[in-house]
Amino acid sequence: MSGKSTPSPILGLSWRVLRFVPGMGAPFDRFDPTGPELPIIVEVPHAGLELEARFLEPLAAPARAIARDADLYVDALYRDAPAAGATLLACRVSRYVIDVNRAESDIDGDVVEGGRADIRMQHGLVWRTTSDGEQALTRRLTTTELEERLALVWRPYHRELAAIIERKRSLFGVAVVIAAHSMPSVDRGRSRSSRDESGPLEPRADVVPGTRGRKSAAAKFIDAVEAHARANGWSVRHDDPYPGGFTTQRYGRPSERVHAVQVELSRRLYLDEGALRPLPNFQKVQAWCRALVARMGELATSSP
Repeated sequence: MSGKSTPSPILGLSWRVLRFVPGMGAPFDRFDPTGPELPIIVEVPHAGLELEARFLEPLAAPARAIARDADLYVDALYRDAPAAGATLLACRVSRYVIDVNRAESDIDGDVVEGGRADIRMQHGLVWRTTSDGEQALTRRLTTTELEERLALVWRPYHRELAAIIERKRSLFGVAVVIAAHSMPSVDRGRSRSSRDESGPLEPRADVVPGTRGRKSAAAKFIDAVEAHARANGWSVRHDDPYPGGFTTQRYGRPSERVHAVQVELSRRLYLDEGALRPLPNFQKVQAWCRALVARMGELATSSP
């Protein structure tokens, strides 16, 4: 395990507060299995809130946006994954430094000097705007600044994730990545553009399994996420609005016995989205996440 955590009786050791840190350590926490090991990796790329001092000068995004655009407490939702036998990897650094669920080439020309003018991504490798449409940066980054973020955060995170996956596959002959995320209950961008329209916006499903059109994992793993959600009375919608990001696309190789499923949980299940505080049923969602890890482990270690 690397990094430091703030204890909480509800959230557990993996919960952290928004911190402006003066020095750069490991950009992730890794929690190894404490129960009988399974070929399961839970990776949490967007729960981190840390912003090292060197990254603050060009940042315009307000603290509210940094918190709202994080997958708050998702690392805590899966805190029991190691006890269930999984390895848990959680990025500690805010996605406003760099988004580890994007490819190195996902660079908006308006974000980095010398970037390609034909690529326009508000939420690429480095975010240009917040989800509420505010400017995230006061200026474009230099190529040196981008390379620094890649070297300090993005590449170490993916080296660690790739090594964990390869170790699991070598040990078990298979590896299954649960890419753990959460999402706003409604599309906040549509909320802004629809203020003058009558009628409520349609809420997102409770659970969205993202598998790039069922290409990143075997059917039994994809179907297991849906069945596990529906058994809890939750709604499911595959790949909508999130079909799976860079991690799912890069590591999901069923033909090579590496399976990846992005699991998006609607924040209304566990979070007061206005106050940004866990709801009283937080521990029930934690139990669902632990049971999901166990179920995926059963499937991974059973005969085809």
